[in-house]
Amino acid sequence: MPNKAYHEINRLSWNEGTKAHNSHKGDQAAFFRAGGNTLFPEESALLGDITGKTLLHLQCNCGQDSLSIARHFGAIVTGVDISDEAIRFARQLSRDSGIEASFVRADVYDFFAKSSERYDIVFSSYGVLCWLSDIATWGQGIAGCLKPGGKFLLVDFHPAFAMFDEEWQLNHDYMGGLCHEFESGVGDYVALTGAAGEIDTLLPGLRDFRNPYPGVEFQWGIAEVMTALIDAELSLSHLAEYSYCNGFKPMSDMVDLGGRRYAMPAHLPQNVPLMFSLVAECKG
Repeated sequence: MPNKAYHEINRLSWNEGTKAHNSHKGDQAAFFRAGGNTLFPEESALLGDITGKTLLHLQCNCGQDSLSIARHFGAIVTGVDISDEAIRFARQLSRDSGIEASFVRADVYDFFAKSSERYDIVFSSYGVLCWLSDIATWGQGIAGCLKPGGKFLLVDFHPAFAMFDEEWQLNHDYMGGLCHEFESGVGDYVALTGAAGEIDTLLPGLRDFRNPYPGVEFQWGIAEVMTALIDAELSLSHLAEYSYCNGFKPMSDMVDLGGRRYAMPAHLPQNVPLMFSLVAECKG
């Protein structure tokens, strides 16, 4: 069953982390009004032509990718996130940018239980699986949100990447849903790596941010993710692994490939999966 106590810990941690992230990004509404797009090529290719389709963006964070999908792909977008601060920001950004989208503040498991709406596409990306305390219920929830013939699209950091600590030492489990509690909470990864998409100039924002709330992450292997979707009677039609990752540079010696894409350092093996994507379809 979902661990709601841990989810509440993460909600508080994300509220504070989100304030730190957005303190660096400047006028995001102006960025979007000028045609800005925060999506990477990998998820853009998976999305394809979805003009007029309904899309549910789970764990949407502050809505930048949701608004990019609405503006550049023509979908009718609903974003869901557990963070009060993220949803507040997303709603304001939608108003200020003039890009229409709906945003719901909810734990995804509560959303699954209460929502009767069905969507053409369910989408999640980048740092989402590690916050899920129950992978089987997640799979069932996604299936319940899809129309017949609908698709679930996922791009996320690879669980093999999450096994390493900041010194590239194997220090964490690969699978099993084991939780890892960390006192430092959600960190300021925007200050560490940079802002999303083409927002090139970061403001100083909050300095030396320390989250007053801890966090809890969960480690799921690729097979567990796939099995959760298959057991929910979804059909896998795509699975890819990448030896680089987008928008995240937790280790300082990672190689910058350009375009906010990062790879293993030169002194370590290169063909290590750092990111993966999948598509699962609801039978019509």
